[in-house]
Amino acid sequence: MSGHSKWHNIQAKKGKTDAARGKIFTKIGREIAIAVREGGANPESNGKLRDIIAKAKANNMPNDNIKRSIAKAAGEGSGATYEEMMYEGYAPGGVAIICQIVTDNRNRTSSDVRHIFDKNGGSLGTPGSVSYMFDNKGVIVIEREPGMDEDEMMMTALDAGAEDMKAEEDVFEIYTAPNDFSIVREELEKAGYAFLSADKQMVPQNTVAVDDPDTIAKIQKLLDMLDDNDDVTEVYHNAELPEEEEEE
Repeated sequence: MSGHSKWHNIQAKKGKTDAARGKIFTKIGREIAIAVREGGANPESNGKLRDIIAKAKANNMPNDNIKRSIAKAAGEGSGATYEEMMYEGYAPGGVAIICQIVTDNRNRTSSDVRHIFDKNGGSLGTPGSVSYMFDNKGVIVIEREPGMDEDEMMMTALDAGAEDMKAEEDVFEIYTAPNDFSIVREELEKAGYAFLSADKQMVPQNTVAVDDPDTIAKIQKLLDMLDDNDDVTEVYHNAELPEEEEEE
């Protein structure tokens, strides 16, 4: 899941159990299937596939799994047919949520997502109801190792075509325009940098502070249920949750 601060969510995702990691790999496999269907199985000529492979590697997905997913997707008439969708809505406390979906059954997914929102005091909105509060950005996270110079990292990122960089205590968060994401990522790879995360994300323009413990619990339950759903590939929100801050 991704919210106002990416890194603690990435830490949490990387620390999940083997079963949870397997679920993440399955979701990425579906994204690979769509990319191959749209642009072919050769990453050299398929930019979207290259980006998803980078995302897979940042999530520690083994190369063999990546190759199998590409080969399976390239097989004629094999497997399910997936489509990408986006759902928008509100959690308790006026928190805006965007869910990115990859599904082979639109009706099932719509019903499941609506149930999750309703069950946890949220409400599913219409297309565009909250997405105007987010910016689509490429987000690349690099571990801040001892001796790494902030100014040098900033210049490297900007020279590669990035829009901005935020230096956190243990990471550098690099932001790009969506169309520049692939170029920036590849330039930083060539420069020898490894990524903790590399993906296009919906970044909130402003955040909503939530202090009430009951509201925090409801929001977290809603986010967790969405994240656990097989059809939901990413969850973005604009909440500032004190409990998440403490986990960083």
